[in-house]
Amino acid sequence: MSSENELIRLAQAGDRDAFCLLAEAYERRIYSLAFHYCRDQQDAEDLSQEVWLKAYSAVSSFRFESSFYTWLRKIAINCFLNYRRGRASHFQSRDRVADAGEDRPNDQTLDSWETSLHNQLVIERVMQALSDVTPQQRLVFLLKHQEGLTYEEISKSLGCSVGTVKKSVARTIAKLRDRLGANEQAESYISCAATGILN
Repeated sequence: MSSENELIRLAQAGDRDAFCLLAEAYERRIYSLAFHYCRDQQDAEDLSQEVWLKAYSAVSSFRFESSFYTWLRKIAINCFLNYRRGRASHFQSRDRVADAGEDRPNDQTLDSWETSLHNQLVIERVMQALSDVTPQQRLVFLLKHQEGLTYEEISKSLGCSVGTVKKSVARTIAKLRDRLGANEQAESYISCAATGILN
């Protein structure tokens, strides 16, 4: 099977199949980032499509100076920022229902299944709570906690200071902790389950 760099070179030479293989490798990550940013399935699909169209048009400009995903994410960020500028209405949060599957877990797997479902629901609550922050704060939070970028990388991507990025992350976490009751002992189970995100 061709390596990623080989696929990129083929795509740069006009091979659509090679570009499709590249897209298949990253489409879920791009869609996930888009969905958590705009909180709407249709908008996320449209944004993802726009990212791939722009990437296809610009693939010849890829210089192998970073990973292909880093390059893709930069295109995605630009699409997100353009989306935010062109959208006057407030982002609406849409409820998502966790699909537990049709098979009922047996006694031996029930505990792990419940733990997994609980963690999934807690993470979903965090993502729903992100609808309460500004689009800019949401994007900064996702780049930091979902994409794992450093403060410096985020500031460079968004064209703002490191201090602005840190302040944005701190404010978002404070809002999430308040929304999820993470500071209340009565709901300490949420704090424990979401500790990796809220700390």
